[in-house]
Amino acid sequence: MPLRSLVSALFALAAGLALRLWMLLKFFEVSGDSQLYGSMAKNLILHGRYALDSNGVLHSTLIRLPGYPLFLAACFRLFGVENYFAPACVQVALDLGACVLGALFAWRITRRMAAAQATLWLACLCPFTAIFCAFPLTETPTLFCIALTLWAVARFQDRGDWRSALAFTFAVTWAALLRPDGALVGIAFAVPMAMTYAGRVSGKRLLLFNAAPLRKLLVCLLLALVPFAAWTYRNWRAFHVLQPLAPRYATDPGEPTWPGFQRWTKTWCLDFVSTFQVYWNMPGATLDVGNLPARAFDNPAQRAQTAQLFAQYEDNGEELSPAIDAGFAQLAQHRIAAHPLRYYLWLPTGRVADMLFRPRVENLPIDLDWWVYGHHWAETRFSWFYVALNGLYFLLGAIGLCLRPRLWPWMLLYFVLRCVLLATIEAPEARYTIEFFPMLFVLGGVAISKIKRPGRLPSQAATDNCEL
Repeated sequence: MPLRSLVSALFALAAGLALRLWMLLKFFEVSGDSQLYGSMAKNLILHGRYALDSNGVLHSTLIRLPGYPLFLAACFRLFGVENYFAPACVQVALDLGACVLGALFAWRITRRMAAAQATLWLACLCPFTAIFCAFPLTETPTLFCIALTLWAVARFQDRGDWRSALAFTFAVTWAALLRPDGALVGIAFAVPMAMTYAGRVSGKRLLLFNAAPLRKLLVCLLLALVPFAAWTYRNWRAFHVLQPLAPRYATDPGEPTWPGFQRWTKTWCLDFVSTFQVYWNMPGATLDVGNLPARAFDNPAQRAQTAQLFAQYEDNGEELSPAIDAGFAQLAQHRIAAHPLRYYLWLPTGRVADMLFRPRVENLPIDLDWWVYGHHWAETRFSWFYVALNGLYFLLGAIGLCLRPRLWPWMLLYFVLRCVLLATIEAPEARYTIEFFPMLFVLGGVAISKIKRPGRLPSQAATDNCEL
């Protein structure tokens, strides 16, 4: 690496470290899912059970995959039980490691140092990914796994060595053990891992399987399946259910999932405000009809029916009953029958768009109604800045994708698979799209390098046999 590039990389990492440490000190918080993961980790250490503590009584659970509780348990073992600040510091190192891996991947697929430098700066200075270091949650390890997957795939294509194959196996396996949707990165990049370009026939590339790398992949496939086989076997013994990942609604066997309420929510929920004010408040908290947007009602009769169901919910001690859930199911069916395109196309598309492009301020002390200038001028201006910054990352990513660097079809496949999955959820959250950013950093770096130095990107043949 030229001295100038090395200095640039060191400055980028220093700036990234400063940003993450500042966010860690400013926004560090342990609540909600962090406490849930921590309880599982603590019980693993103290009692040897993957369980939750309910009023002093342990009960086995499968509502979360074991990837993050095991990570917390390792940190608790090293730094003290319930020391949540230590794993947050480890996450800072993981996130910076993801930045470096992304830069190495950008160099490998372009052979341009400018692409690697731009990728590193885009990744190190991104506040949207950096802030998750401050929360003991799965997002930061997931970003690291995605970056490691990208680097491992490109390196395996170049060298076909065990180091790359095992790195890929570790990355996709831990990603899937962190969150069920983490398996998508393995699905998207399994095909390029299984193939190498072996030669040309009549001037065209011929796609052939190379026997030696294929043997490595078969071994790695078995290694990847072992933890899921163990998890599935454990769930079968504990609950007599076949559960290789985690349930859709994070419930243990026998717990209600309220399909009527879920279906009704999908007939109108479009943005994170509704997720926060309504979806997260059921059950156990007050449901206010006034918090529902106008699109939740097609006519006055539906509004009256919704208000009646909310009143029954309040009378039932802020708990859903099967009868109330059936009422929501009936209401949802009427709304779907009247507007099927809205339910099956427009609202899912809108929810994905909300997750992609709304200002990523959910982890900052900013009101949900950030767009109301009269309430908070400064917060609104800051939120619009975040909108523009988020849009810039996606714009650079789109430009980089259009330049078609190596492995671009598989990055596009990952984007499509994840958007299709996100279109099925009821309540949008912007954090569900944070997994796009490792690839956006790389594609953005490719775009910037093209702007700085026009010309064709190196061909696949020119990138073979890399030694980096």
